[in-house]
Amino acid sequence: MLRYILHRLLMTVPTALLVALAVFVMLRLVPGDPAQLMLGDTATEETLAELRRQLGLDHSIPMQFMYWLGNVLVGDLGRSITNDLPVLPLILDRFRVSASIVLAAVVLATLVAVPAGMIAAWKQNSLGDLMIVAGATMLLSIPSFWLGLLMLLLFGVKLGWLPVVGYVSFGENFGRALAYVILPIATLTLIEIGVITRMARAATIEVLRLEYITHARAKGVPEGRVLWRHALPNAFAPTWTLIGLILGNLLGGIAVIETVFTLPGLGRLLVDGIFARDYPVVQGCLLFIAIMYVLVNLLVDLLYPVFDPRVAAE
Repeated sequence: MLRYILHRLLMTVPTALLVALAVFVMLRLVPGDPAQLMLGDTATEETLAELRRQLGLDHSIPMQFMYWLGNVLVGDLGRSITNDLPVLPLILDRFRVSASIVLAAVVLATLVAVPAGMIAAWKQNSLGDLMIVAGATMLLSIPSFWLGLLMLLLFGVKLGWLPVVGYVSFGENFGRALAYVILPIATLTLIEIGVITRMARAATIEVLRLEYITHARAKGVPEGRVLWRHALPNAFAPTWTLIGLILGNLLGGIAVIETVFTLPGLGRLLVDGIFARDYPVVQGCLLFIAIMYVLVNLLVDLLYPVFDPRVAAE
């Protein structure tokens, strides 16, 4: 087990370096002079040269990468061109908003979708199975922005139960903050329920066909115990992989949901940075999103032995 954990941790290091290199190269392919953008059109050649020297842009590309990587390793992602704030605190502040919504939505979706998928597999080809599959397919087919707008129209405009525009942090007022994030969480939860239900159903169907399940049934083990005690551990591993991918993807920014519900999250920070050509913010956001994706997948790998007995046995 220790060797498995060390192997996964060591594999993360070159992956993170490749991710950092890819982000750096992508940003260098974008046309434009960052120093010119920061100082404006009225800047003189002397001030431009001085700023390029401060940013390390007067070095060769490999030296620029080493200069930038050295700053990243000490937590310095530069300063925003738009508002002259340090990029890392800006990202962390926005990430808290996105993470609170994404984590709640993924947990709720998992709690609903996994049992639903397993019950659908257990009652395969029954009316209940058809209804669950139809519901999951419908949720999977609905665009997130359209579902968000419908939720706003129904619960915000027609019924007036929840606020339509704005955001309040949990530190300021917990009750009001909860009211502002209910609709985004509900929208994301419904969308992800469709994906996870289908995966849980497919994985459970495969497991229910295995010989050890037939043997358990032949011994007279109750169906509920067969499903939750014997089928769930092996059927949950593929679903857990999918949940990790969903979590990594959503933590990287839910720009559409944040735009629909006017939330100041990481996705909107990235989009605003792209429109403003704020290179440090865009570069910092891309690196942060990629690193979060790597870390989430590392966490999924490390938890595999908990959910899949075959990994622990190996």
